[in-house]
Amino acid sequence: MEAWAEFGGLRIAPTGPGRRVAPATLHLDPLHGLHLARTLGDLGRALGTEVSPLGEETDTSALLAIDTEGRVYALDHTGDWYLGPDIDQALSTLVAGAEPARLTTP
Repeated sequence: MEAWAEFGGLRIAPTGPGRRVAPATLHLDPLHGLHLARTLGDLGRALGTEVSPLGEETDTSALLAIDTEGRVYALDHTGDWYLGPDIDQALSTLVAGAEPARLTTP
């Protein structure tokens, strides 16, 4: 709720190249995950936490999600990605074009 209250509705459109990958254009609005409850539930079970939608990378349609500890993830057609331990680090990762860590199963 804190992340939605502080960042809800925010749109970010970075310019220029990223450090490792293209920087992401973002829209922070939990309604982007409205129809993905099952997907988010599956991710939460795999991570041992609860996960909620946070927004979307609008260029790729990757869903951004946040867990109860504030960690942020991206889910897209290529996999699930860890963006950072909090929303500030996740936004830095996305806007700077840093390469996120792929989530893997043991």
